[in-house]
Amino acid sequence: MSFLPIANAYADTAGGSGGPEAMILQFLPLIIIFGIFYFLLIRPQSQKVKAQREMIAALAKGDEVITSGGLLGRIMQLNEEYLHLEIAEGIIVKIQRNAVSMVLPKGTLKKL
Repeated sequence: MSFLPIANAYADTAGGSGGPEAMILQFLPLIIIFGIFYFLLIRPQSQKVKAQREMIAALAKGDEVITSGGLLGRIMQLNEEYLHLEIAEGIIVKIQRNAVSMVLPKGTLKKL
């Protein structure tokens, strides 16, 4: 049985690497895609979260709000974590501050 020698394989160095310019051109599509994701998805979402935090921090007694569960009511009492929401005459529920999804203009509940 005769064994044939295996030829060594060498990397081609003739024109494979063009230096840093070629590296930048290879990553350019990824950089562009990340930029598009940032401006279309990440940045608007972070602005929305910031606006929600500011709205929750600015809640005051007497504000009319809508909760994430769909309850409409007037804030009767509030502290750091919870608030008491009057949803009907004499009916008060205790909810978390983070459950408030929107502050309504004054007088909205009287119209309903």
